[in-house]
Amino acid sequence: MKMGTALIYDEEMTKYKLLWVDPTCKIEVPERLTVSHEALVKAGLADRCVAVPVREATDADILLVHSEEYLEAVKKTPYMTLEDLKEFTLQYGDVYFHPNIYHCAKLAAGAALQLVDSVVTGKVRNGMALVRPPGHHSMRSAANGFCVFNNVAIAAQYAKQKYGMKRVLIVDWDVHHGQGVQYSFEDDPSVLYFSWHRYEHQKFWPQLRDSDYDCVGKEKGAGFNINVPWNKVGMKNSDYLSVFCHVLLPIAYEFSPDLVLVCAGFDSAIGDPEGEMCASPDIFAHLTHLLMNLAGGKVCAVLEGGYNLTSLHQSVCQTVQTLLGDPAPRPADLDGPCTSALESLHCVRSAHRQYWSCLKHAAELPTSEISTKSIKSAEEEEKQKKEEEEKGAEKEAWPEPLERVPPPVRTAVVLPDGVACPDGCERFSSSEDSAIVNKVRENFLEGSDDSDALTTLSSLTALVEKMEKNEICNGLALVRDVSMARMCVVQHAATAHRNRVLIVCVGDAVVPSQGTDDGKTLLVQFSNKESEEQKGKFHIPVCLKEGCSDVSGFTLAVLGLLLPLGYAYDPSLVLLVRAPGSRLCDAAWQQLTGLLQGLAQGHTLVLMQEGEKACVGPTASSLLGVAAPSLGKLPAPQPDDVEALERLRHRLQADWKLLQTTAPETAGGDEK
Repeated sequence: MKMGTALIYDEEMTKYKLLWVDPTCKIEVPERLTVSHEALVKAGLADRCVAVPVREATDADILLVHSEEYLEAVKKTPYMTLEDLKEFTLQYGDVYFHPNIYHCAKLAAGAALQLVDSVVTGKVRNGMALVRPPGHHSMRSAANGFCVFNNVAIAAQYAKQKYGMKRVLIVDWDVHHGQGVQYSFEDDPSVLYFSWHRYEHQKFWPQLRDSDYDCVGKEKGAGFNINVPWNKVGMKNSDYLSVFCHVLLPIAYEFSPDLVLVCAGFDSAIGDPEGEMCASPDIFAHLTHLLMNLAGGKVCAVLEGGYNLTSLHQSVCQTVQTLLGDPAPRPADLDGPCTSALESLHCVRSAHRQYWSCLKHAAELPTSEISTKSIKSAEEEEKQKKEEEEKGAEKEAWPEPLERVPPPVRTAVVLPDGVACPDGCERFSSSEDSAIVNKVRENFLEGSDDSDALTTLSSLTALVEKMEKNEICNGLALVRDVSMARMCVVQHAATAHRNRVLIVCVGDAVVPSQGTDDGKTLLVQFSNKESEEQKGKFHIPVCLKEGCSDVSGFTLAVLGLLLPLGYAYDPSLVLLVRAPGSRLCDAAWQQLTGLLQGLAQGHTLVLMQEGEKACVGPTASSLLGVAAPSLGKLPAPQPDDVEALERLRHRLQADWKLLQTTAPETAGGDEK
C-alpha cells in the first residue's frame, strides 16, 4: 500500500490533571494517553505509522463550533488561582479545569485538524490522533464531560469549509452520548452523526431525553442524527456488529460520505468502569475495518473516552493495526444480539425508515410500543442490579488479544502466461509437491493430459496450503474453468479438521451444494435466478431481480445479509467466485472484496474466469488493501428485491441470530 497511516501524539497533552478531589472526574488521568502510546510503541505499530506533528487550533478554528464568549472565558483559565478554577468549573457539568488545559485543548483540536489535513490531501491514507482532553460532550458555549473544545465537530466543520467536503460521516462508538456533536449538526444534512451509548432509559449520564432513538435531527437535518440507546449494560461483540450491519452501514453507504471521522472512545470496551460493557478489544478491529471502504478509505479516528487503562490500550492497538492494513483477528463470541439490543435496533430502524430507502422495509413499532422508554418496577430494577453485580467479577477478566502477525506475502496471484502480474502482488507458480499434483490428477483430471489445468489446480491447492499456514494472506486466480477450480479448492480446504469455507458466488452459474450438508462450507450465491427448491441452512441463494447490476439491491444484500452470515459462520477461508457475465460493476465488486477481508483473518481467495482479465487490476487493488471506489449516493433499491431479501432474512434468522433486527415476540426477558 502506497500511503501510510498517520499517528498524532504529543506528550504535552498529558500535562494537566485534576487538582482537587472530585469522585466523578478522578478517572480522567494523563496515563490514558501515555499507556496508549506506549502500547503502540511496544507493539511496533508506532514505528509503522507516519508521525504527524500537532499544532494548536487557532481562534478561527475553534469558533467554527464554539461561541466567542465561551472561547474568551476559557482563555482566562491559565491565569486563574486554584479557587478561581474551582469556581469557573462549577458552571459546567462533570469537567475540571487546570492552568494548562486551555493549551492542551487547543492541541487536541489542532491534532484533529492536522489529521484531516493529512488524510484529505492524500499525504496518508487514514490515521488516529491520541488526544486529551476529549471533545464530543463540549457544546457551543459550555465545557462538559471532561471536554473543553469539540475536537471532532471542529474537524468536520473545518473539512467542509477548507476542502469543500459535501458529506461527512461521524461515527461515535464511545459509551457516552456525544450530545455536543449532535447539537452542532442536528439541522445539518451534510453531516451524518451516529452514536451508540449507554442510556438505561435516561438514567445514565448525561441523562438527556435528546439521547433517545427518536431524536433524529431537526428541519433539513431530520434523519441525519442516529442515536442507538443501550438500555442495559453488558453489551457484547454481537450487539455492536448487529447495529453496524443493520443500521450504520446501510445508511452510511446510502449517504456516501466524502470523509469519515470517528469519535473513538474505548469506554465501550470490556472492563471499563464507565461503560460496564462486555465487548472485547478486538471488536474494534472489525468496526474499523467495516468503515475503511467508505469515503475512499479516508478515515480519521480521534480518541475520546476510555478509563480502564488495559482495555483502552488494547483497543487503541487493535484500531491502529487495522488502519495500517493488517488482517483483523477471527471474531470471538458472536452468539447473536441480546433482546435489549434487538429492542433498541428495532426502535432505531423504525424511527429512520421514513428517511432512508435502505430501511423502508424496517418493521414498524407495535402499537404497544416496546419502546426503549419502558419503565421498570422497583422490584425489577433491584433484581437487575443484583444480577449485574454478580456478573461484575467475570466482566473484569478477559484474555489479552492474540498477536496479529501479518503474513510475509499479502497477495499472491495465479495467472495464465501473458497476463501481467499487478504491482504489489507476487506471481505464484505451480506446486513442486508431487503429492499435491498426484491428488489433483486423481480427483479432477483422471484420464486427461491437460497439463495447463493440472498446473493451475495444483497451484491453487498449494496456495490454499500457504494461506492455512499464514504464509500468504490472500490470493487471486484467473482460471479456464471456474467451477472446477472452486471444487478443487473446497475439496482440499474442507479436508482439514477445523476448516470452514465461506463461498460467495456472484453471477448466474450453476453451483453445486458441495460440502454444505455438514457445515464445512457455507455457500451464498447472488444471481437473478429464482431458486425453485428450499435450500438448507448452509446453501443460501440470494435472488435479485436485476441480478448483480442493481448496485443498491446488491449492496443492501451484502451489508444486511452476507456480512451477518459471514461473521456468524466465522470461516477459516473465504472463496469469492466471480461467474462469467455477472454484470457487477467494478466499484461494487471491489467493495465486496474489501468488506469480506474482515473475515477469516483476511484469508480470501478470488476465482475468476480467464475472460475477466480487465477485472484483475481492480481486484488485486482491493486485496492489497486499497480502499474501494465510492459507490456514490445510492438510489432506492428495487421494492421486489427488498421484499425478497426480507423474506429470506426472516426464514434464516432462526439459524443465524446475527440476522435478527427485532426482539423475539415470545421472549420473556433479556437473553443475557
